[in-house]
Amino acid sequence: MSAVPNSPSNAPGSAPFTPPEAPASGKPAGSPKRKKVLTTIAAIFALAGLAYGSYWALVSRYYEETDNAYVQGNVVQVTPQIAGTVTKIHADDTALVKAGQPLISLDTADADVALAQAEAQLAQTVREVRTLFAAQAQAKANVSVREAELARAKDDLGRRKALAGSGAVSAEEIRHAESAVNAAQAALDVAKEQLASGRALTEGTTVANHPNVQRAAARVRETMLAQSRSTLYAPVSGQVAKRSVQVGQRITPGAPLMAIVPLDRLWVDANFKESQLREMHVGQPVTLTSDLYGGKVRYDGKIVGLAAGTGSAFALLPAQNATGNWIKVVQRVPVRISLDPKQLAEHPLRIGLSMRADVDLHDQQGPRIGDAVGTANAMTAYAVAAEEVEAAAKSRIDAIIAANLK
Repeated sequence: MSAVPNSPSNAPGSAPFTPPEAPASGKPAGSPKRKKVLTTIAAIFALAGLAYGSYWALVSRYYEETDNAYVQGNVVQVTPQIAGTVTKIHADDTALVKAGQPLISLDTADADVALAQAEAQLAQTVREVRTLFAAQAQAKANVSVREAELARAKDDLGRRKALAGSGAVSAEEIRHAESAVNAAQAALDVAKEQLASGRALTEGTTVANHPNVQRAAARVRETMLAQSRSTLYAPVSGQVAKRSVQVGQRITPGAPLMAIVPLDRLWVDANFKESQLREMHVGQPVTLTSDLYGGKVRYDGKIVGLAAGTGSAFALLPAQNATGNWIKVVQRVPVRISLDPKQLAEHPLRIGLSMRADVDLHDQQGPRIGDAVGTANAMTAYAVAAEEVEAAAKSRIDAIIAANLK
């Protein structure tokens, strides 16, 4: 058999071709060391997966966390209730104020003049009502006089009629006597109407309780209240922010002048994904950390309620998904978390700071919707001021009425 042209064994200058030896039957191709390494790696991954599965089943699935959380609080606006010119500003931005502390003073000249006019009008009204009561007594006396005149006229008429048969009294005198009786009767009727008219204005009341006096007294209260409102007080305790008023500025009722933030009543709004809300209930404990202090400072909070809708639902321009190119986006729902006031006092926070929230889901007894939370501030400063003004107004009104009843 002739050699194959161009074969390796026949190539000029090449070594003789030697075919590779086949492996012995029954012997594995890989080395035992390599198999041991692969087995070890597979065991490590299996143990890691088992450990993670156990951790998730026993621990991780009972916790939900998010870093999309921010500090929130009440921003109490300070607004005037009357128009006026600003004369003094007693607090500036970043200042800490107490409830009832004066913040802004307005010019009181107009209020003082209005109060003086109201007091003078009250005094005049008291004297006018006294005149009504005096006129009532006069009207009663006038009725008695008219009744006496009517009785005398009737007596005269009777005597003349008795003498008419004897011819001593003429018919003309009798007609005059009858006219006098009619005139006296008319005068009596007028007097009785005047008495009834005065009685309608004074019956069942006194000078102090007369409607005219009460109306004038209400005007005094109104002007005193307006005068008291020339000083704006802090409705709550907190820190002043967003001061926009200046001395000499003419302000109108309802204009925002500054804001007060009660830093001892803050809370956290944590925006959890909709898929994280399945096991969340009111009352579950929450651990929070702030970027301001880092992980060394922890706050203990509790879930107090879930928002009525997602953040986008209450946006100024809600998302409109009725389009052909709609893309589903995972929504987030704000969850309100209360903070411990003692911890807030030790480590103060500010509105808008970023927080991280970790919710413990073990407790499943609470409702899904919480009751009203005690984060709203009781506006007691205005109520106290109104009570003080009412007491002062009552004292002043009583003094004016007593002085004009003498």
